Amino acid sequence: MAERSLRGTNLSWLSFESDEGVTFSERTITRYVCPDGHISELPFSVEAEIPSLWECRCGLDAKLVDGPEPEVKATKPQRTHWDMLLERRSIPELEELLEERLDLLRTSRGEKPRKRTA
Repeated sequence: MAERSLRGTNLSWLSFESDEGVTFSERTITRYVCPDGHISELPFSVEAEIPSLWECRCGLDAKLVDGPEPEVKATKPQRTHWDMLLERRSIPELEELLEERLDLLRTSRGEKPRKRTA
């Protein structure tokens, strides 16, 4: 019976909800300008905290018109795999591991391993 009652309706795009009795919050229009001169006007709720930076459609950071200067947060430099490896091992340890791995590779190819000179 339930299958028949929904026959002929497309539930993926049709909503049975209405805006009756819904009150929307007050809004204010904020303007952002990017370095390329693009102006973006966005509605925010009066109660919302308005960000001082917004990403423009061109990908640059747009600043709020007549707003406070955005805070620049200090960021750590990005750590590479090499940096993390050096935190765990010293250069002599890494050289020794490299020689061991190269010896294993040479023996798997049928070559003679090199003699260590240290």
